[in-house]
Amino acid sequence: MHDSVWFEINKKPAVMIASDVFVDAAEKQAAALGLPEVRRVFVAHPIQDATDAEMRAKADSIVEQVIAALKK
Repeated sequence: MHDSVWFEINKKPAVMIASDVFVDAAEKQAAALGLPEVRRVFVAHPIQDATDAEMRAKADSIVEQVIAALKK
């Protein structure tokens, strides 16, 4: 989140991507960092023990959301 906020403050589009169990934490941290509207996309949890194929599938499932978020 810190990196996404830094990029946005410096006029460089960014999207934070995290596991969906961190939705509430991301919301609170974005507000605490002064940029509650920072773009973020969440991928289905868990990711830590996902295989390469599962990670590709998870990435494929959110790529359009990431592109859309960058267009905002």
